[in-house]
Amino acid sequence: MKKVNVKSMILVSAFLVMLVLPVAGELLAQDGRIVYIDSYRIRQEYKEFQEAQEQFNKEIDDWNQEGLDMQREVDSLETELEKKRLVLSPGPLKEKQDDIETKKAALQKFTNDIFGPGGRAERSNEQLTKPLLDKITGILEKIAIENNYSYIFDAVDGNIAYANKSLDITEKVLEELDELE
Repeated sequence: MKKVNVKSMILVSAFLVMLVLPVAGELLAQDGRIVYIDSYRIRQEYKEFQEAQEQFNKEIDDWNQEGLDMQREVDSLETELEKKRLVLSPGPLKEKQDDIETKKAALQKFTNDIFGPGGRAERSNEQLTKPLLDKITGILEKIAIENNYSYIFDAVDGNIAYANKSLDITEKVLEELDELE
């Protein structure tokens, strides 16, 4: 277990409090309100999200089936090779082993191309959900402006779903940091 440096934790906590206090003060000074959404519920109950999820699930099922078929072919070739290993001469044996390795490499490439970082599954999910998320973001901004909400949080993960731009103190923090140099 990693030993915790109490002094470092206290310094980090103090730093975080220093960052939060100005924001809390500005929040209290604002007339706006803080509200939240449940993004899980939106995803579950918004018809377009359900349709996008169904389409994505079908694509995943198709890719899984294709990968399973490729794996079965490799397994079958390996089983066949084991049965014939003792009767095959070195040339045909090497040929069958090379064929199996080629099929394994193709399966690995397929898996990476589909499910790896930046793969087809990730890109497909983004293509299906980005327009919906953009639509939801627009609606959140509209509702926030109409109702004078300063922040809209997402109850599912605690992220900020909307924030009034006038409450962004990033520039102030950067200026203060520059002054320390």
